[in-house]
Amino acid sequence: MVVQRYTTDLHCGACVAKVRPLLDAAPDVRKWDADTSGPQTVLTVEGDGVTAERLGALLRPAGYHVLGEVTAAQPAPPPEKPTSYFPLLLILSYLLVGVGVTELAAGTFDPMRAMGRFMAGFFLVFSFFKLLNLRAFADAYAGYDVVAAKWYGYGYVYPFIELGLGVAYLGHFAPLATNVVTLVVMGVSTVGVVKALAARRKIRCACLGTVFNLPMSAVTLVEDVLMVGMAVAMLFWLLYN
Repeated sequence: MVVQRYTTDLHCGACVAKVRPLLDAAPDVRKWDADTSGPQTVLTVEGDGVTAERLGALLRPAGYHVLGEVTAAQPAPPPEKPTSYFPLLLILSYLLVGVGVTELAAGTFDPMRAMGRFMAGFFLVFSFFKLLNLRAFADAYAGYDVVAAKWYGYGYVYPFIELGLGVAYLGHFAPLATNVVTLVVMGVSTVGVVKALAARRKIRCACLGTVFNLPMSAVTLVEDVLMVGMAVAMLFWLLYN
């Protein structure tokens, strides 16, 4: 496979989100990435026969153009961080240990209380990492979330939704409404993850923002489904107890 780099007139993550379906659907484009950090967005494209003319034809329906090819004399982008599930698994382990300790201190194990505390920690920690670089998260999230792909601004709103849910679980505020919102938000997120996995796309999971290079995989799906399951269990308990 040949890797080429081209400058374009894409200016932001919203622009990248517009051309994403066009590039993803191109059979001759195996993998691509957009760097919007500079004055001109650089598209790195891996595939066979993806010339400047071919890439321009792919971008044109969205109203964007190739400005030129990046030569070897220009600085290469920094290498990506190695992919790893370790940060995600470590955070989940910390949350489980923290919940276990608080339940031991309470003297009795209450499943609903334990799940509420776990979900509070989950949303607070995960929103923190997303907020470290909100724009980068929005760019990454638009790559696979079904809502963010249509409305780029959702990537800026989503971390604050998680933050609000974390505070609500921590303070036991409006538990019925909190669990309904969690069910909807995480359910929609699960749909995007399933679609990305079904398409076998090699993309970064944005669940911990862009601080870590987490690959999109079944681990991400299990994480989302787990949160949906907990919200359903807590709703069932609230409605029938």
